[in-house]
Parts: sequence; C-alpha cells; structure tokens
Amino acid sequence: MAKQNKEEEQQGSSIENLNNRLTSAGQKVADNKKTVFWAIGAVLLVGCFVIGYVLIYRNPRLNKSWEAYNNVEITALANDSLAADGFKKVADKYSGTSASNVAALSAAERLYDMGKYEEAAKYAKKFSTGDPVLEANALVLEGDCYVNLKKYDDALKAYNKAVKAADKNPQIVPRVLMKEANVYDEQKAYDKALGCYEQIQKDYPQFVLGNGMTIEAYAERERARLGK
Repeated sequence: MAKQNKEEEQQGSSIENLNNRLTSAGQKVADNKKTVFWAIGAVLLVGCFVIGYVLIYRNPRLNKSWEAYNNVEITALANDSLAADGFKKVADKYSGTSASNVAALSAAERLYDMGKYEEAAKYAKKFSTGDPVLEANALVLEGDCYVNLKKYDDALKAYNKAVKAADKNPQIVPRVLMKEANVYDEQKAYDKALGCYEQIQKDYPQFVLGNGMTIEAYAERERARLGK
C-alpha cells in the first residue's frame, strides 16, 4: 500500500505540473480536470485489482496449500511412498507458494529414501530459501542424488554450490568437502581430492570424523596415490 500511495503522489505531482503548463498555454480548465479524473480512475482501478488478487486469490490459495501439506503429513505418517506422492502433488499444484517450496524438499527427501534419485534431484532443485543452512542441505541432497546416479560432474556442481551457500559453516562445509573428495577419488582426480582434505585441515582444523580416521590420514592416502 505504501508503494501504491507513493505512486499516486508521483502521479498527482506529474498531473499538476502538466495542468500548469496547459493553463499557461491557454488550455481550458475543464480539459485539465478531465485528465486528472481519468488518471485517478486508472490508479484506483489498479489498486482494486491488487487488493482483489490478494483477498480473493492469493491468500485463500496459500491457506489451501498449507492445508494440503499438513494433510499429507498427517495421513502419510511413515509411509514414504504415500508421503512422496502427496508432497509432489502439493509442490506441483501450488507452485509459487511457501507450502509448495517446503513440499518440494519433503518430496525430495522421501524419494531419495526410496532410491528414486532422478526424481529426488528434480524436486530438490525446486527448493529455494534465504536460510543458508537449509539451502546448503538441499544442495547436498541434490548432490547425493547425482552421486547415486553416477553423474559425478553434476554432483560436484551441487556440492560446490552447497559450500558457497553454507558460508563457512564449520558443521557443513567440511562434510561437503569430504563428499567432494570421494567423488574426485571415483574420478581418479587424486590431486583435487587432496586439495579438499588440505582445505579442511587449513580452514576447519577442529573438524573430527566419527570413524576413527583423521583428515591427515585421508590426505596421506591421496599423496601416496600421487606418488608424493
């Protein structure tokens, strides 16, 4: 509404200036008033359209989208197949809503658990958010899908985006770098895998794996493969 008021003020100012010029040129006052009335009418018409869109279409659709999402969560429970189908429908039917956005990620998670990696990647790509942690995790999920599909270049692209999105988060970035290193190993790009481990050592020295191995051990393995 503030934007609409500003536009009306600007429109009114422009019309006033135009009227002054026309009057000084000998035009009739009646013509100027007619111009003003048409301009005001146009602004009011646009305002009514915007309000009508919000009240009649957008808000009810948004409410219905969240009702549909919640209904899937209640009825599907632990049934991944039922949940995946339900969330997919919400994501597709209510495209452009916040519920559709969340449903896309929920569908991707269920599809991944079911081993439907191609479809899971498709819905993971539909998710977007301003939260760096959520964005990074969605990108990691997308990357994991591509790894299972053996689309290693696509996986690396997703992981690289995840690292950037995580913005040096010490809980996320080193784990993503580990995933990248595994992909590089699969591609026999041992120098790049070594670079990932060395980056972890340099930037995240406190990072500890839960399998008993150190990052240095992984780095040494890569150096051995490279003959260093």
